[in-house]
Amino acid sequence: MQSIKNILNNFKRYKFLMGQLILRDFKVKYKRSVLGVIWSLLYPILMMAVMALVFSQMFRFNVEGVNYLVYLLTGIIMFQYFSEASNNAMTSIVFNFGLLNKVYIPKYIFPLAKCIFVGINFVLTLIPWIIIIIITQFGLGTYPASINIYYLIIPYIFLCLFLFTVGIGLFLSCVSVFLRDVFYIYGIILTIWQYFTPIFYSIEILPQKLQMLFNFNPLYQYITAVRTIVLYGQCPSLSNLGICALFSIGMLLIGIIVFKKNQDKFIYYI
Repeated sequence: MQSIKNILNNFKRYKFLMGQLILRDFKVKYKRSVLGVIWSLLYPILMMAVMALVFSQMFRFNVEGVNYLVYLLTGIIMFQYFSEASNNAMTSIVFNFGLLNKVYIPKYIFPLAKCIFVGINFVLTLIPWIIIIIITQFGLGTYPASINIYYLIIPYIFLCLFLFTVGIGLFLSCVSVFLRDVFYIYGIILTIWQYFTPIFYSIEILPQKLQMLFNFNPLYQYITAVRTIVLYGQCPSLSNLGICALFSIGMLLIGIIVFKKNQDKFIYYI
């Protein structure tokens, strides 16, 4: 309890710094960009258009009974958030060593700020996602996406994704201080993880035994829960929603424990 109280007090004390770190990331990302933050809206649309052309036309991927464009975009934006946020969080401690050496700052603020910054961009990408869902009602694609009351559950699923990503970010940012090879290893892991997540294909095309392995993929659980609502108009199963929470809380606790145990050693390795 005391630890949680200290964290909340630090949030209040360093909220200005957190805001400045997030603002700095926005300035760096969109520096000398003509369209600026509009790229957050255009990127998922352009990515979806390219991937839809490649997988639906060239490789003939399709998911029977649902709108493939919405199916594809849902997977893209959720995995893209996790990939970008965890990558940025991983490097946050090492890249801010100058600031850490000068003043005392709770070190977890840096990976957390990265996850929030990418999260703001993620929220912006939801705008074209929602627009495309609405347009499917007027003939975009073979099947319309569903608009239903279960959309109220989606913020919970996104929160689970956020907490899981923060946990991964804390863990990676800690490990990368002691082992810089993680920067390169994690890129390979993300590539494998992407193909192990049904972003552009359905697991129905895979053997039954292989499908069972996907239940151990947190991103599959998060993406499937959102797709169940948006594409099928159904409420995700309680087991699906419960697993989402377990993955999130479990990874967050692992990240916090590893980070807290090793943070005092950072100064000797950075």
